[in-house]
Amino acid sequence: MSEKTMKTDVILIGAGIMSATLGTLLKEVAPHLNIRVFERLERAGEESSNVWNNAGTGHAALCELNYTHELEDGSIDITKAEKVNEQFQVSKQFWAYLVNTQRIQRPEEFIAPLPHISFVQGENDVDFLRKRFHKMAANPLFQEMAYSEDPKQLEEWIPLMMKDRTLTEPIAATKIDGGTDVDFGDLTHKLFSHLEAAGEVEVNYEHSVEDISRTADGAWEVKIKDLANDRIEHHNAGFVFIGGGGGSLHLLQKTGIPESKNIGGFPVSGQFMVCSNQEVVHEHFSKVYGKAKVGAPPMSVPHLDTRIIDGEPALLFGPFAGFSPKFLKTGSLMDLMKSVRKDNLFTMAAAGAKNMPLTKYLIEQVLQSKEKRMEELREFIPTAQSEDWDLVTAGQRVQVIKDTDGGGKGTLQFGTEVVTSADGSISALLGASPGASTAVSVMLEVMERCFPEDMEQWAPKIREMIPSYGVNLVDDPELLQRVHETTDEALQLRSEPELQLS
Repeated sequence: MSEKTMKTDVILIGAGIMSATLGTLLKEVAPHLNIRVFERLERAGEESSNVWNNAGTGHAALCELNYTHELEDGSIDITKAEKVNEQFQVSKQFWAYLVNTQRIQRPEEFIAPLPHISFVQGENDVDFLRKRFHKMAANPLFQEMAYSEDPKQLEEWIPLMMKDRTLTEPIAATKIDGGTDVDFGDLTHKLFSHLEAAGEVEVNYEHSVEDISRTADGAWEVKIKDLANDRIEHHNAGFVFIGGGGGSLHLLQKTGIPESKNIGGFPVSGQFMVCSNQEVVHEHFSKVYGKAKVGAPPMSVPHLDTRIIDGEPALLFGPFAGFSPKFLKTGSLMDLMKSVRKDNLFTMAAAGAKNMPLTKYLIEQVLQSKEKRMEELREFIPTAQSEDWDLVTAGQRVQVIKDTDGGGKGTLQFGTEVVTSADGSISALLGASPGASTAVSVMLEVMERCFPEDMEQWAPKIREMIPSYGVNLVDDPELLQRVHETTDEALQLRSEPELQLS
């Protein structure tokens, strides 16, 4: 084995949507930066960003009922829905800028217009959805939302779901036509192609990060194994971003920074039923989210999704949770065990004790037969036939476990977490949903934390790319309207693609 040492300004670990987004942002505001990207696999976007491993909902809180909840006084809290929607508007503005400036082309290949629908059954859930609708429709972000309890109206919105449905209890749905389906794998490829063409960005595939350590001068030394050539490399950089999906926790632990202590991870895999009957696929054209069963975790919210994959519609239902000790789909069965250390042992143990219901739920999900899964699917599609559906395993997610003031020791987190060193020289992204859909906002947060002295100088450029930067769109309806018009035009979202055949 030979070794060599190289210096650069920025190192991005992982070639997924997060690193692609951060790299693109940095090159726009600071073109002089030298950036190196290291990816263990042969291509970009093959883990969490892959079209089959990512929900692709374009999470804008239009239909995801777990982003809103009912308070004790009966009112509906939509705070998280507002935040997620604002973040997705930021992503759309950045993508529109990249299209308008020819950084990336053919937006129809990664984003498509698709109605987002929430669907519930039973008096209690209908009452919840009705109150949720009234609260959200009064908000400028969600003012286009429609609501109905009329079966005839629902037959128009979701014909496949209403076919041969026996109505024994109330049903209701909300619908927003301004939803999207996003192929984050394709977007990731487009961003990296632009970065490499722009110069001073080197993307290295089949390069595995073995260690990360601090140098005497305060920089970071990253030990890399070139898998193709069986060679060790050493790379130094003033700033390192760890965007390795589920693998980020292990790499963060290697840094030894105080902020990496007392953090653990709980891996959860997702499975989906995929329809193989194209006649059925073309009877449904929307993303329909239901309500999670009592006692089920937020990540288990059932949804029936039209996906646009390689230009063709597909129909998926799920997720069904699975369990694997791997932190990545291509990871090791030892990942979970290796993540347990002295500093997080009690945190992990506390999480295990507090989350026995989740463990029971996962075991039940893993042991489900295909027919049991079909029973759940038939709550959405009463006419579903077993021979038309196959089970596929989607991506691996690692939920963050940490000690919190509100939840105590070993609290399981279901969101996205940014962990940054005190001096801002290294940052890591952990967690899952809403993830990719909010990548631009999350990466701007990384920049604000890690380059605070540069943000004032960069702000005008950021506002050129993202007109709502620093503004809450809910407080500026005129700007919100302009954002909708300009992004929809650039991303070609003003009309439905010619895929709805029935």
